[in-house]
Amino acid sequence: MKTAVLLINLGTPDSPATGDVRKYLREFLMDPYVIDIPYWKRFLLVQLIIAPFRAPKSAALYKEIWTPEGSPLAIHTANLAKKLQRVLGTSYDVQWAMRYQHPSIAETLHQWKLLAEAEELIVVPLYPQPASSTTTSTLEEVQRLLKNLDLSIRVKEVRSFYQDERYLDAVAATAGSFRLDEYDHFLFSFHGLPQRHILKDDPNGYCQLNNQCCATINDRNKGCYRAACFHTARETAGRLGIPQESYTVTFQSRLGRDPWVQPYTDEVLAQLAEKGVKNILAFSPAFVADCLETLYEIGTEYNELFRSHGGESVTLVPSLNDRDDWVRALSGLIAPSATLVN
Repeated sequence: MKTAVLLINLGTPDSPATGDVRKYLREFLMDPYVIDIPYWKRFLLVQLIIAPFRAPKSAALYKEIWTPEGSPLAIHTANLAKKLQRVLGTSYDVQWAMRYQHPSIAETLHQWKLLAEAEELIVVPLYPQPASSTTTSTLEEVQRLLKNLDLSIRVKEVRSFYQDERYLDAVAATAGSFRLDEYDHFLFSFHGLPQRHILKDDPNGYCQLNNQCCATINDRNKGCYRAACFHTARETAGRLGIPQESYTVTFQSRLGRDPWVQPYTDEVLAQLAEKGVKNILAFSPAFVADCLETLYEIGTEYNELFRSHGGESVTLVPSLNDRDDWVRALSGLIAPSATLVN
């Protein structure tokens, strides 16, 4: 019997048209794990304020990164699944889905003919660092849908992989085509979260939301998103020989007025430029595939901001996308003892 493997990425609009972007924003932001306020407040905020007003602006940005083949995020995820299928071989059946929009998890599960005959389903949310708004939301949606399908199948969940040595090696290798000595400073920019999400995900009250708390990974903070991000940056910098004083960990893409995990990427870039830093090499290890947040937010928006404060350039290191070393790392997470196809 085959083993089924489901890769799940966050999501993307079907097109950069305003209507499709609005649909995506509504589905994404109505998730109670993403905006964790009472339903009626979330409904009014998303349906009447955020989606109508943000969709046209976001659509314009999506048009900047859209390719003739479609969404970069969807293209890279599809290619990753194809390559992973070849490496894992015929004992596995690999499919992919998006948490929001298409192909949805529901569509993929319903159309997956082999699933009813598979011995095991391995679910891999493609988020290296765990968070309730990504990992938990995705896995609970899979569990809900499987229950509705009434499938008696063993399910294995890969809840995070930021500590996996092969993943970290692959992240470091993305910098292979850059001359590190040409840069004054290095930035590790992760997607931000509201601070309350971090605290809610820590029922034992250990989290202190500071660099001392996140300086090491232990049993009490290994599920903390911020600590996981700092670990990823430390390990990547160590592999590249970047000293601690030469890099900064930051968080981007905040929304609304509530405090988010700090430090903020835009503020740090302005401060670095004003201190005389001229050239920055930026990593975005929370994203395993290039998307709006990497290609536009870092590659264009933050580059312009940095220049406006006196800097010269922010150079974006590509995400893992469908690199062969990332495919091999992923295959090791899924089938650590299997004989892989070269």
